[in-house]
Amino acid sequence: MRITEAAAKLGMSPRMLRYREALGLLPPVRDAAPRQIHGASHGRPPAVHVSRSHRRFGDEELAAVTLAMELEKRFDVSPGELAFALRALSEPAVAQAVRDLGVRIGRIQAPRRALDFEKEKALRLLRGR
Repeated sequence: MRITEAAAKLGMSPRMLRYREALGLLPPVRDAAPRQIHGASHGRPPAVHVSRSHRRFGDEELAAVTLAMELEKRFDVSPGELAFALRALSEPAVAQAVRDLGVRIGRIQAPRRALDFEKEKALRLLRGR
């Protein structure tokens, strides 16, 4: 189905559906196959044109948008925040940067290193004497 039909089924505007697509909250579209539009002439290679058709929305796309909307409502987040969460889960550098921020502001406990554990253990043993 076309975007206007899909948006109506989902209870949103086509513009909001395009926004969600731009954020990466829809399954990716397979690239259209290039097609030759005219032959080679005067030693030049043939011109190639990639046809850009309108995106079709099927059950997979509708289910993805529905799930995203449910997550947004359940966790009180915006589509942009959900898209960033997906990015943090899929890109290790982003995940590490977010983790570092969480540790710095006290929202995430710093990981304990083995040496810290051994130091604490030795101090407990010394206090026990």
